[in-house]
Amino acid sequence: MKVYLDNAATTPVRKEVVEAMQPFFSEKFGNASSLHSFGVEARNELEKAREKTASILKVKPSEIIFTSGATEADNFSLKGTALVARKEGKKHLITTAIEHHAVLHSMQWLETQGFDVTYLPVDEFGLVDVEQVSEAIRKDTFLVSVMAANNEIGTIEPFEEIAKICSERNVLFHTDAVQAIGKIPMDLKDIDLLSLSAHKIYGPKGSGVLVVKENVQIEPLIHGGGHEFGKRSGTENVASAVGLAKALELAEKERESEAKRQTALRDKLIDGVLQIPNTRLNGHPTKRLFNNANFSFSFIEGESLILRLNEKGIAASTGSACSSPNLKPSHVLLALGLKPSEAHGSLRLSLGRNNTEEEIDYVLEVLPLVVESLRKISPFAGQ
Repeated sequence: MKVYLDNAATTPVRKEVVEAMQPFFSEKFGNASSLHSFGVEARNELEKAREKTASILKVKPSEIIFTSGATEADNFSLKGTALVARKEGKKHLITTAIEHHAVLHSMQWLETQGFDVTYLPVDEFGLVDVEQVSEAIRKDTFLVSVMAANNEIGTIEPFEEIAKICSERNVLFHTDAVQAIGKIPMDLKDIDLLSLSAHKIYGPKGSGVLVVKENVQIEPLIHGGGHEFGKRSGTENVASAVGLAKALELAEKERESEAKRQTALRDKLIDGVLQIPNTRLNGHPTKRLFNNANFSFSFIEGESLILRLNEKGIAASTGSACSSPNLKPSHVLLALGLKPSEAHGSLRLSLGRNNTEEEIDYVLEVLPLVVESLRKISPFAGQ
C-alpha cells in the first residue's frame, strides 16, 4: 500500500484545476498586456481569476497581487513595507521564533540593512502570547508578522487578535496563511498583508498571492513593465492565476466537510501513535489544523524513520519540506523547548482529501514496528 501523508509539503493538482488551466497553455495563450484580441481574452480571464480570489477572501480585486508563490509574497510584504518605513524613520519589526524561513530569513536580511527585529518566543504548544506582541510594539514599529498556523506542528495562532491590536496601534500586520487557507475560516478585516500558495490547496506549484490592502504603501521588489498594479512586474502567468483561483474556490467549498472528515482521521492517528512508548505530540492539542499530527519519538533519528517508512510505502516528513535537506534540528521544535535530540526524532504526518481510514490503519500497523526496530539499534535507547 502507498500512503501519502505529506500534504503540508505539497498536494497533487486536482483534476478540476488542471482542466481550468489547460486552455491557457495553447488555445488562450495571449499576453494579458497585449492590446489585440488574444491579449484581451487572456486579460479578461486573468481578471476573472482575480475577482474570484478576492471574493473568496472578501477583499477588493485591486488588493490581489499574483506572485510566484508564498516565499515571494512573504519577501515582498516584509521588504516592500520596510523600504517605505525607512523613508518615514521607522525601523522596527516584530515576528515569532517559529515562522517559516521565508519570513525569518527575510527578517534576518533586513537586520543587515539597519532594521531592528524582535523575535517573540512561544509556549510549549507553539502559541505566541498576544500580550507580549502588544508590549513589544514601539513608536518606530511599522510591521508585525505572525503566521496564521504553523507548517510543522499545526498550531493555530491568535492572528486575528494580534491583527486587531496592530490596527488599533496603527501598525501593519502580515500573516503567512499558507497552511491555514482552506482549513480554517479567516477574517481579513484587520489584516493588512496576507500570503498564500496554490500548491498547498491542490493547485499548481509556482503560484501564489499577496493580499495588499489599499491602505498599505509598499515598494516593488521586481521592476519592469509595471504589471499587477505597478507592484509586481513580469508577464502575467494566466494559467497559474486561473488554477489558484479554482483551487481556492474548491478548498473553501469543501472546507467544512473536509474538516469534519480529516479531523476524525487525525484524531484516530494521534490516539494510535501516542500508544507507542516514549512518544509525545508536538503542537497544541486542540488549537491545531485538522490535517496535522506532529510527534517526537525518543531514542531515534527522524531521517532514518522517514526512510524506513518510505520503504513501507508511507510518505511523511520531519518538518518543513523547504528545509528538508538540512539536517539541523527544527527551529520550531527547539522553540517549543525540545532538546536537539528530541527535535531530531520528529515525524510530521499531514493528511489530505485523498486519505482514507484504511490508510490510517495501515500506518498505525507499520509505525510502531518501525519505531521499535530503530530503537533496537539505537545507542541511546534504554539510557
